[in-house]
Amino acid sequence: MNNCHFSRLDTSHARAMANIESRCFSMPWSVNACESEFEHDYAYYWGAFAGDALVAYAGLHVVIDEGHITNVAVLPEFRRLGLARTLVDIMLRCDLRLFTLEVRESNSAAISLYEKFGFEVLGKRKGYYDKPKEDALIMTKINEKHGC
Repeated sequence: MNNCHFSRLDTSHARAMANIESRCFSMPWSVNACESEFEHDYAYYWGAFAGDALVAYAGLHVVIDEGHITNVAVLPEFRRLGLARTLVDIMLRCDLRLFTLEVRESNSAAISLYEKFGFEVLGKRKGYYDKPKEDALIMTKINEKHGC
């Protein structure tokens, strides 16, 4: 992973998160949207850093014993280094009963990554994404070892 290190994020990282968003997604979160995530006690964000620069991040919303993965984003020049895999692994270490996420139906790289972690497609959200309009697959992973 080329000297990258991982740590929890806080509101001081919101601008860098928004920069990653703008480079990765057609409908990126604004700086304000990123900042507001840290106001919620159910929101957890982890990042991958190259030196002091945030180059990837992932988020998790936790409600009781369920986790919803909000975003996994990696700057284009840092893709295929295992950063997304490590960030997903960090989130899945939380002792939760199940995890869910939405992913663009055409995002075969992300779908493949999630399947390697045991996520399965359990539904579809019609027209969930814009720019371009596209359905989202709802993927879920049941944590068999929860509570052990």
